Amino acid sequence: MNRVKNDIFAGITAAVVALPLALAFGVASGAGAIAGLYGAIILGFFAALFGGTPTQISGPTGPMTVVFASAIAAFPNDFATVMTIVFLAGLMQISFGIVGIGKWIKYIPYPVISGFMCGIGVIIIILQINPFLGVDSYTSIIYTVTHLLDTFGKINYEAVILATLTLIIMFLTPKKISKIIPPALIALVSMTLLSIFLSFQVKVIGEIPMGLPDFVLPMSFDILKLSTILTLSITLALLASIDSLLTSVVADSKTKTKHDSKKELIGQGIGNAICSFFGAIPGAGATMRTVININSGATTKLSGMVHSITLLLIVLFLAPLASKIPLAVLSGILVKVGFDILDYKFLKVLTKITKQNLIIMITVFLLTVFVDLIMAVGVGITISSIMAVYQVSRNTQIKTARSKVSFDIDIENQDVKIIKVNGSLFFGTAAFLEDKLEKVKNCKKIIIDCKNVSFFDISAIFTLEEIIEKFKSKELEIILVLRYRHKRKILSVDNDNVFKKIRMYSNLDDAINYTQKYELIHG
Repeated sequence: MNRVKNDIFAGITAAVVALPLALAFGVASGAGAIAGLYGAIILGFFAALFGGTPTQISGPTGPMTVVFASAIAAFPNDFATVMTIVFLAGLMQISFGIVGIGKWIKYIPYPVISGFMCGIGVIIIILQINPFLGVDSYTSIIYTVTHLLDTFGKINYEAVILATLTLIIMFLTPKKISKIIPPALIALVSMTLLSIFLSFQVKVIGEIPMGLPDFVLPMSFDILKLSTILTLSITLALLASIDSLLTSVVADSKTKTKHDSKKELIGQGIGNAICSFFGAIPGAGATMRTVININSGATTKLSGMVHSITLLLIVLFLAPLASKIPLAVLSGILVKVGFDILDYKFLKVLTKITKQNLIIMITVFLLTVFVDLIMAVGVGITISSIMAVYQVSRNTQIKTARSKVSFDIDIENQDVKIIKVNGSLFFGTAAFLEDKLEKVKNCKKIIIDCKNVSFFDISAIFTLEEIIEKFKSKELEIILVLRYRHKRKILSVDNDNVFKKIRMYSNLDDAINYTQKYELIHG
């Protein structure tokens, strides 16, 4: 009974924290405050019901709001297409869960995640400059930055006062108070009352519809714009999955439990897919709300469902009160959210990390802010992969070696050379082997000792094939020393019978013995 009571209390507490953020993200996305609220309600409920992290609270997040806003900007007068993007993203997440793609998320390099999160934080901060100053906002980062002089000429000082006071409350509320009442809620209520009491002439949220949301039918779109739709859907799906699973890891560390990544992605996907039918903002697992939920005593998925039901009751009965909230107050809350998203852990060690990691982080950051989110992650992972391949390649040793034979015959004649390969032989190192062999001169036979090769890929096999054919034309024999499993792998793809025509041995002594016997007979 105590567990149920704790979950109900924790869920209500999480809802109180989620309310101002849901309103702020809704307005920032361009879909309206109600879309943010219903995103928190629908996703929060179904992700908790079907997800694999019992204490996780889901709803609109900064990164997801930025991508969703991009979708609205791409299809400004076509909300059905925007919801199609959300629906497809949800389906993709479900498929990610089914195939178990969650386990691969941990292989995304940290500099990529850091650059991406810092970029998202900066985007949120820059996009709030205009509402912070009481000026109509733009959806484009570049447009916002290039029109700053024009913006400063239209400042509404009453909005600036509200936004600044909000920011002060968000940053300076003592921890003793913030543990009881979230700073965002304190700012939301106090600054709204101040605005009403002093009759400030500032932009407000405006009327929020009471009752249940209208039904929206997704999967209605222009087939010619399918590439844009799929790009945005993939971006949302990947971002929501990464965001949710990272939050799940945080929840695990706080509760000493282990989340189910498959169930979590399926639950998140179901929640986001259902959001698309009600014009709601998609979202993901929210770290701050999840931590507050856990600290409030949550232990089961009931807490997440109570969080959603509490928000629904607020929408049904208290929506008119929210209509008077100034946009400047929401901008102050979001600026704090933007600063919170910045990866201070990585920024603190920026001067101590390698140049490679710094290049990756800065590249991803700049691409995130000024180009495209999915391109930023893609380019970051690509650069990281190339650098990782380079490092592995450096650790692979390919050298000419002297060898001991099992009987007394001089191997140090110039007719036989031995090339030893230690490490991995794949597309990143195969070229080194070829270069090494090109430098071998004045011999009739080359033994390539791959006994200490741990990994063979198809690129290396094809490179070896080309080497054998090339040296065959020079009347130079290639002899391979291989592990049995590598020999079997090579022969399985040997459609041109190149490897079947050469000698392959399982140990170096046998290969050397063959060359010496050959010398005795033909020498």
